[in-house]
Amino acid sequence: MSVTPAETTDVETGVGLARVHLHRGGRPLLVLGHGAGGGIDAPDLVASTSAAASLGWSVALVEQPWRVRGRRIAEAPKRLDAAWLDVLATLDGTPLVTGGRSAGARVACRTAAQVGADAVVCLAFPLHPPGRPERSRLPELEGVGVPVLVVQGSRDPFGVPPGAHVIDGADHGLNTPGVAAAVRAFLVGLTQTLT
Repeated sequence: MSVTPAETTDVETGVGLARVHLHRGGRPLLVLGHGAGGGIDAPDLVASTSAAASLGWSVALVEQPWRVRGRRIAEAPKRLDAAWLDVLATLDGTPLVTGGRSAGARVACRTAAQVGADAVVCLAFPLHPPGRPERSRLPELEGVGVPVLVVQGSRDPFGVPPGAHVIDGADHGLNTPGVAAAVRAFLVGLTQTLT
C-alpha cells in the first residue's frame, strides 16, 4: 500500500498554531513529531510513514508551533509537550502509537500516559548531549510504561540507549533503509499483541 497524500490541518494549541499532515489509512494511527533541528521531511520520519502505510495504518506527522512560525530553535520541553497534548486531543486511532525523531521522541515518551498511547516509536532518541553521558535522559525512556521501539545509529553522538534496535554505521540522521524494516516489524508485532 502506498502513502496517501496528506490532508493538512492547522490545530490551535495553547502555545501557538501546530500543523498536522494526516495520511489516511485504516483505524490504527501512528503520530510522529520532528526533531529540534529539522522538519517532518526527515528521512527516518518518511521511512516510518511508508512502513506504517504499507500495513494500512494512518500516519499523522506533527509540526510543532515553533516550526510553523518559521523559527529555527525548538522551544522548551514544557511548551513542546503542551502543544503535543493539544494536537493529540484532536486525533483518534486504535491502536494509537506515538513517537518521533530526537526531541520529538522525547516528547512522545514524556506524554505517552497522558495521551493513552499503546506504544511509542523513538527514532534517534537523544540519550544524552554529545560528549555529556552524565546528563542521561534514560529516565524518560524507562518511564513510558508501554512498549517502546528505539531505532538508533551505532555512530549516534547522542548515545545508544540500552535495548535499542541499532543500525550499524548510521548516525543521528538515521538516513538508512533499516529504519522502515524496524518500524514495520514493531507495528506488526504490536498489532498481533493488541488484537
